[in-house]
Amino acid sequence: MPLPARWKEKIEASDPADEIMEIQMGPSHPASHGTIKFNLKLDGERIVDCDVEVGYLHRGFEKMCEQGTWTQAFPYTDRLNYASPCINNVGFALAVEKLLDLEITERCKYVRAIMSEVSRIADHLTCLGMAAGEVGAQTVMFYMLEAREFLYDLIESVTGARLTITWCRVGGLAHDLPDDFAERLRASFKCLDSVLADCDKLLTRNRVFIDRMSGLGIIPREDAISYGLTGPLLRASGVSYDVRKAHPYLVYDRFDFEIPLGERGDNYDRFNVRFQEIAQSRKIIEQAMASIPGGPVSIDDPKVVMPPKERVYNSIEGLMNHFKLVMEGIKVPPGETYFAVEGANGELGFYVVSDGSGRPYRVRVRPPCFFGMGALNKMLIGHMIPDIITTFGMINMIGGECDR
Repeated sequence: MPLPARWKEKIEASDPADEIMEIQMGPSHPASHGTIKFNLKLDGERIVDCDVEVGYLHRGFEKMCEQGTWTQAFPYTDRLNYASPCINNVGFALAVEKLLDLEITERCKYVRAIMSEVSRIADHLTCLGMAAGEVGAQTVMFYMLEAREFLYDLIESVTGARLTITWCRVGGLAHDLPDDFAERLRASFKCLDSVLADCDKLLTRNRVFIDRMSGLGIIPREDAISYGLTGPLLRASGVSYDVRKAHPYLVYDRFDFEIPLGERGDNYDRFNVRFQEIAQSRKIIEQAMASIPGGPVSIDDPKVVMPPKERVYNSIEGLMNHFKLVMEGIKVPPGETYFAVEGANGELGFYVVSDGSGRPYRVRVRPPCFFGMGALNKMLIGHMIPDIITTFGMINMIGGECDR
């Protein structure tokens, strides 16, 4: 016996003579970022059902990682959540280091944490700026993107790139912080404070903005947990879960910071949680900078870390060491592991399997915004077409991360 249509189980037309209209929104719609299609069932302008298709950007991230060496996977991780690639790099590096049973240097732990938080702020600025722009607050959008540029300048000074950084390595980092990093950081934060103060005045008590965000896309605490939501989406529903607190990694257990929470789990709560997390990330960075130790940022192990260029160019041993690591890869002992970090959108986890060769046997990623897209239907039923834009914006779907 055929199953009834999904929408018939959820809502009926307001009048028996009415028809449920089916339309497609996206993927070419500007608000769907070119990578998402919403298959809508509408009763007038009210959403009866929303079937979300996420497969319009499909690069096969996981299979590409399995074609190269462990080190060659880092450029692919950059392109997951490309608004905060440092966090992706760190998560993958920590998963492989767990398989290798490596203990990285103290300075490396601090530098990774600092740059992860800088990336988190840049990611939140991107999300909040675009969300503001999509409801008509173009000034706020340009202000927040301006603030993001200050942080991208900072990231470029450390990694040599603004977006696709490929900065982490198994066992350490490609570059240490530059000598003038503390000074650059202070200058960036000074500009950031000015921009955020202006944005706060423009939005927080703006009646149009509040009406477009408040009370919409509500997902209760129990449903948020059931859907596997993490990050700002889960915390906006009042659940105090953060990987940095629940399962501390690097040096996060040494820092004092809070987990901002919402109350109703609506779009306005999600906006405010991300806004408040910017201040908490800054707090972590300042504590880390005050206690960062000296020393190298990579371990001294020729089986894992590339030799210095001087040795490669001037000794046959260095050249052979370099050649074997590039051509054969790091020999990771057979085994499997899962390691999660707190990404800008929530729990970003890497499940990696090694068969003892220099290439990953299996790589799987837990992309946090993929779960957010799974809950989008629940958030939208009963609302109007314009509410798709604000709710989708607060999920902060990143096409590269949602890649399936």
